[in-house]
Amino acid sequence: MIRAVVFDVGECLVDETREYGTWADWLGVPRHTFHAMFGAVIAQGRDYREVFQEFQPGFDLYEEREKRAAAGQPESFGEKDLYADVRPALAGLRENGLWLGIAGNQTVRAGRILRELFSDDVDLIGTSDDWGASKPDLEFFKRVADAVPFDVGEILYVGDRCDNDIRPARQAGMLTALVHRGPWATIQWTDREARELPTFRVESLLELPQLVRGFNDPAR
Repeated sequence: MIRAVVFDVGECLVDETREYGTWADWLGVPRHTFHAMFGAVIAQGRDYREVFQEFQPGFDLYEEREKRAAAGQPESFGEKDLYADVRPALAGLRENGLWLGIAGNQTVRAGRILRELFSDDVDLIGTSDDWGASKPDLEFFKRVADAVPFDVGEILYVGDRCDNDIRPARQAGMLTALVHRGPWATIQWTDREARELPTFRVESLLELPQLVRGFNDPAR
């Protein structure tokens, strides 16, 4: 049985196109150049933070986040940055009686924004900064499992990355769903892991309520 569904944030719930564009602006790099390098780094299996190093060696992401905030240009996202299927998918899952959560590699600032956006819609909002553990570390998924009031095997973790989301969540004992959007899923979609590891592969979060119902009641 799937009793709880927990979502990643970036490129699962939040379209990060605008935010990464503001990082290109901060670096003084044309946006299409920044995005091209971003895709290249991901395709090479490197950490996305290395993108910044390509343009500014020694770049400290934490330090630069603080500089942006001090300059009145903090990282931010809002309702207009949510993918269109997010609200109806959450509502459909809630109608099915599922416990819902959001947990991703996010800053304390991002955690506050998530709580403003989703506190009335989900039962858990947790971030890597809150927990002192970040994906793909299994400690992050242990924190998720500890916060969910069901067995780990009854949790469906939804994300857009095999490396950061699907593989470690599965190793932690969770069921998984890979959503096909954003740079990581687009690049990884045809890889063996992307085809074989997820419990579900979806083009839209709107598919999840029906898939979960079918999983929980195969006779339907």
